[in-house]
Amino acid sequence: MIAVECSSVAGGWIACVTVTDHGSATEFEVAVSEADLSRFDPASTDPYDLVRRSFEFLLAREPKESILRSFGLSVIGRYFPEYEREISRR
Repeated sequence: MIAVECSSVAGGWIACVTVTDHGSATEFEVAVSEADLSRFDPASTDPYDLVRRSFEFLLAREPKESILRSFGLSVIGRYFPEYEREISRR
């Protein structure tokens, strides 16, 4: 299960994400800039869905324990070059 809560900050949002599976939960903090949202999900006005889809993408490739606890959304593409192409299609 992926739970996402977004808070507005100057220039974007901070998303607090909790991923729960097999009875354990891991929390993450993800910075999403206005530019990230415009680039990856131009029709959206808030990053909730983009962050949720981004975690679905990450969890399909690695366990939650391997994901950085705090990161900027655009960092995903450095680790997974296919991220931008795939996230834009979802």
